[in-house]
Amino acid sequence: MIKTCDLTRTFVTEEMETTALRNISLEIEKGEFVAIMGPSGCGKSTLLNLLGLIDRPSSGEYAFHGTPTEKLSENRMTRIRRGNMGFIFQNYNLVEELNILENVELPLVFTGMKRKERRLWVQEILDRLKISHRALHYPRQLSGGQQQRVAFARAIVNRPKLLLADEPTGNLDSKNGIVIMNLLTEHNRAGGTIVMVTHSMKDASYAHRIVKLRDGLILN
Repeated sequence: MIKTCDLTRTFVTEEMETTALRNISLEIEKGEFVAIMGPSGCGKSTLLNLLGLIDRPSSGEYAFHGTPTEKLSENRMTRIRRGNMGFIFQNYNLVEELNILENVELPLVFTGMKRKERRLWVQEILDRLKISHRALHYPRQLSGGQQQRVAFARAIVNRPKLLLADEPTGNLDSKNGIVIMNLLTEHNRAGGTIVMVTHSMKDASYAHRIVKLRDGLILN
């Protein structure tokens, strides 16, 4: 599903040039659950953004399902993200002006699915995650654990082939953290590919393998 070759990302400002990733060569097969670990500032989130086509590499190659991505237009990358990827962010990134049902429904609005069908599918997911009783509430009215479940629901609502998770349990207590990790495992067993950034060895133990980063380099 994912193949990178010598992927490098450098950030340039007026004061300095910082290389966040250096020559990253990585392959991830369909159906894998991969944890990316390393100290803060080692390039984990930068790598996740490149794999999710949120950012572009400074050099190197990245093929998604065999399609080279370096020269794709922004519109083409957006279409690939919408059709294939789901994202779980550490700070949830829920839209405060939308209720929970509308937040989860948002990725489906761009797919052409009819409104009635969208609402039925969203309701099913909210039921599965035991959050349907909060469907008409707003993010500010939910606990951190509930918001993370909503973020997870939004990430999987379009049945993504690739799920990218950035510290998905970082702001949660241990009980809610286990809930999220079990949900990720369930999604993986259903055929989804997962790439997860984490500091937690406990969370990483759910993955099939661990990729370790340090100073922008893969160690293993």
